[in-house]
Amino acid sequence: MCRSIKTLRPPVLPEEATEDEIRAAALQYVRKVSGFRAPAAHNREVFDRAVEAVAQATADLLGGLEVRGRSVRTAG
Repeated sequence: MCRSIKTLRPPVLPEEATEDEIRAAALQYVRKVSGFRAPAAHNREVFDRAVEAVAQATADLLGGLEVRGRSVRTAG
């Protein structure tokens, strides 16, 4: 989809991704998809909800990944 989105996981193991890194990745994704670096005031709520939803989906993904046959959980 996008070559400029920063890789969050490799070589970092899922449990090593911090909440700040997950949120930053979610923000980067929402900015890329929406086309807005900072939304107008009338779009702020939907933009922020999207960032939170993507961050939660990312945390769920990382929390469910298995690395070398072991289940890995993230903080948060």
